[in-house]
Amino acid sequence: MTTRLHATVDGPDGAPVLVLGSSLGTTGQLWRPQLGALTERFRVIRYDHAGHGGSAPPSAPYTIAGLGADLLALLDDLGLRRVSYAGLSLGGMLGMWLAAYAPERVERLALLCTSALLGPPEGWRERAGTVRRDGTGAIADAVVGRWFTPAFAATRPEVVSTYRAMLTTTPAEGYAACCEAIGAMDLRPDLSRIVAPTLVVAGADDPATPVPHAEVIAGLIPGARLRLVESAAHLANVEQPETVTRLLLDHLAPDGGGDGRP
Repeated sequence: MTTRLHATVDGPDGAPVLVLGSSLGTTGQLWRPQLGALTERFRVIRYDHAGHGGSAPPSAPYTIAGLGADLLALLDDLGLRRVSYAGLSLGGMLGMWLAAYAPERVERLALLCTSALLGPPEGWRERAGTVRRDGTGAIADAVVGRWFTPAFAATRPEVVSTYRAMLTTTPAEGYAACCEAIGAMDLRPDLSRIVAPTLVVAGADDPATPVPHAEVIAGLIPGARLRLVESAAHLANVEQPETVTRLLLDHLAPDGGGDGRP
């Protein structure tokens, strides 16, 4: 049984459809820095993962395949036959799953600051246990420390505070169960099945999904292009919004985007 996901739709009717997937511990609000530019050219759908934001948790244990099935159900509910998709971190993992297992649904794909294998599983199980016991606030300092470079955190504390609040208000069980799904994930064998034109973006200073993870993805997806964003950690779209927006627009141009029609 799939979980009904909360989604926000912005942009003009009839425009090419772009779906945005967010990182673990955030909601669709992660993409606020890109929203203005993207909605000038796309009908933008931002969704919350199961157990995050406005989305209910599923009744069964989380897996990447289960979270991907939730995403497919959302597309079906919205009557979207074919879309472009951009995802960061966990959102990128689901983008890889979607493009590999439902290739007819994905026109173009952008994968930001993500990984196809992000072990070891024991570390994710330990983090899940901490969050279930003490809440997401218990891991906030460590997680936010990987989201932004020290220089950005020092000069833009108000931005860091906003995204930290997004993390600490994430329901503990939703966050913990997604940790377990990530720990059990290995998408590497699936990447050769992706046929959508793919852009892979890595933050040059990302300690959560370092550049070699992006290199693996780009090497396994046929024809994928890799771009590096300097002076950016894990939430590269927040730290370097203009650069990331330009990369997305260049790759996900309306003449190559999904039409969103059933």
